[in-house]
Amino acid sequence: MDQSASPLATVVHQHAVFTDGLLLDCGVVLARLEVAYRTYGRLNAARSNAILVCHALTGDQYVAEPHPVTGKPGWWEAVVGPGRPIDTDRYFVICANVLGGCMGSTGPRSQRDDAPDGVLWGIDFPPVTIRDMVRAQKRLVEHLGIERLFAVVGGSMGGMQVLQWAATYPGHVFAAVPVATAAYHSAQNIAFNEVGRQAIFADPDWESGRYWDSGKIPARGLAVARMVAHITYLSEQALTRKFGRRLRGGASLSMFGDMFEVESYLQHQGSTFVNRFDANSYLTITRAMDYFDLVADSQGDLSAAFRDTPTRFCLISFTSDWLFPTAESRAVARALNRAAANVSFVEIASDKGHDAFLLDEPDFHRTLAGFLAGCAEHAGLPA
Repeated sequence: MDQSASPLATVVHQHAVFTDGLLLDCGVVLARLEVAYRTYGRLNAARSNAILVCHALTGDQYVAEPHPVTGKPGWWEAVVGPGRPIDTDRYFVICANVLGGCMGSTGPRSQRDDAPDGVLWGIDFPPVTIRDMVRAQKRLVEHLGIERLFAVVGGSMGGMQVLQWAATYPGHVFAAVPVATAAYHSAQNIAFNEVGRQAIFADPDWESGRYWDSGKIPARGLAVARMVAHITYLSEQALTRKFGRRLRGGASLSMFGDMFEVESYLQHQGSTFVNRFDANSYLTITRAMDYFDLVADSQGDLSAAFRDTPTRFCLISFTSDWLFPTAESRAVARALNRAAANVSFVEIASDKGHDAFLLDEPDFHRTLAGFLAGCAEHAGLPA
């Protein structure tokens, strides 16, 4: 596995700066908050057609355009764009890099508030929560002059943000679509995240989180973390269909080479990831996911988080998703029913695993498009 990666490229991002900062759940006040974002489509005169798309763990704001570092298509171009389920001819779409991220929003790669110019937060960046991420997004939405979002949509960690938006700002969200997510991070998912973090810590270039000082990155550890996580995004059926037990043309046995195609695939995933993501951001964001627990926040009764909510919900899960299985979405749907919320729940048959929401899944796309169209009719949005 090639680990000749260099520190991340510097990219100028569209951003909003809030000089009054942000109070975090941990009690730390960020003196300066910067939120990097992208928008697609046009905001209507009534400012009523805005959809906030929330990205997952390793995503960013480049949801429907080529990535400025990798050049690859936007991570949700199948869903966001003209004539797509989130139709940019009808909706004004916002996507922000999360707080703690590494694509322009305030995070470990940002300059410290209390240090000389050029000194970065690094490992000293304070712990953040999903609620902190949502508060930062709320500041951006207000900055754009939007009082109420037509919809908030997201999958995986993005779905956590959707649920947090609906729980924290119910009067500011007309519709919510949490996809392939849960009301809390399970013990199994926390365990997988910890394996990834320990891989980063074990990298000799980790240097106690101050790898920037020597111009290095813990590429091997970060690549392993990505490989472990990527396995959880797939299903056994998907891996078997794509790779099976196929070899890479080697005629002789090898103890350490990438003999199997699935090995080569995972190593490619790891080696390309280190060129676009920061290790300290990975630690920060995975821990934020682990902290997420709307049930505990509601004193053990999830329905209390949504009591009297005016928001319309559509929860979507996938049959082969073992990272966020259908049972977890169904538990949220039941809590919403107990809260007398307007909720629908759809389980999509797919053998593509957790990543199904990012891939070509026509039933998912039809479900999302149909729900948004129905909500738009109830909201009085012009066709």
